[in-house]
Amino acid sequence: MNESDAAGAIGQANDAADRARRAVAAVWRIESARIVATLTRFVGDVGQAEDLAQEALVEALRQWPDEGVPNNPGAWLTAVAKRRAIDGWRRRERLDERYAALARDLEQHEGDDTFWDPDTIDDDILRLIFVSCHPVLSREAQIALTLRIVGGLSSEEIARAFLVPTATIQQRIVRAKKTLAAAKVPFEVPEPNEYAERLASVLQVLYLIFNEGYLPATGEAWVRPDISAEALRLARMVAGLMPREPEAQSLVALMEFTASRFAARTKRDGTPIPLDEQDRSRWDRSQIARGREALARADRIGRGRGAYGLQAAIAECHAVAASVDDTDWGRVVLLYEALGQLAPSPVVELNRSVAVAMSTGPASALRIVDALVAGGRLAGYAPLPAVRGELLARLGRAGEARLELEAAARLTGNERERDALLAKAAALPR
Repeated sequence: MNESDAAGAIGQANDAADRARRAVAAVWRIESARIVATLTRFVGDVGQAEDLAQEALVEALRQWPDEGVPNNPGAWLTAVAKRRAIDGWRRRERLDERYAALARDLEQHEGDDTFWDPDTIDDDILRLIFVSCHPVLSREAQIALTLRIVGGLSSEEIARAFLVPTATIQQRIVRAKKTLAAAKVPFEVPEPNEYAERLASVLQVLYLIFNEGYLPATGEAWVRPDISAEALRLARMVAGLMPREPEAQSLVALMEFTASRFAARTKRDGTPIPLDEQDRSRWDRSQIARGREALARADRIGRGRGAYGLQAAIAECHAVAASVDDTDWGRVVLLYEALGQLAPSPVVELNRSVAVAMSTGPASALRIVDALVAGGRLAGYAPLPAVRGELLARLGRAGEARLELEAAARLTGNERERDALLAKAAALPR
């Protein structure tokens, strides 16, 4: 082989390896929750299941460049991980009846493109959520673990969502896995009388997973509807399990209203379209109707609106308005004030400032934002300088606005959002 042939062969090998890496990343992003859920049911331990899945990913990176991506890559990864588990049991001389039955099951399904039963997938992911939100874990650990395993978010993305150091999130996840293993938590949906004690964590996790699809913290995509659709599907299942829980119904309503805008949020090339420029005829009216029905169900329960109910009511104000100018901004401000009393948060205050700007003008909104800046609780949070930049621009303070928008661009991990912020900054007069 001459040097030219050798260089060509190396190039082809590098291309194959790159294709394999992209395929592994794509499969993991889409199928990780299903893979880990299936493995958890198989081995009975969340931490071991994730470790086995990671080992299968390494094996895929080794084999797929030479052998190609299999027809059903998710099933391939699960089969490899199960074989690893069985090998481990064999090494520990645990060739009992359970091992034999599981091995037969693996052999029966290997290479089968219909490896997963969709109904079982649904059950397994729901079980995985309830296991991750088990009361033996702290609330913080429940949420971090579920976002990592079910939502597929990295430790960095979870840390950014909660405004804490990445190391803190990593420690929570490690401790959570060890605690579940030590407590021998079964892989099952709890009895109905145990739903309530896990409900708040389950709903918060689903809400955060949905938001990761609505505006991904990192990457090139402005939206990831697949993630939000999965969160909505699971939220509907939870609401069906707990029909008398108004917050479960309200979360479904909030997701329906928000998801109704997906088709109008980007251009064909993926460029973001701001709310005031969206073609509202492209909003999904059937989803809006479903959202209103879900919110009405929550109200009929008669316990008053909780945090998700108030957020759903805010989303409804947007959903029913013919345009940004026709939105009942005064009502939106009142709903944010109620939300701030019920669930105080600097993020809620920041969102309230946007509504105040639309209702009474940017000057009063800027005072709210400046107070948040002085408080320091949103340091490093990209939307804070982004909102402040928008308000300064509306007040004619272009130089200051440009600096804020550029600061927001540096803070965000989403490439589309970064481009949009820099474009706004560049368009300001000098």
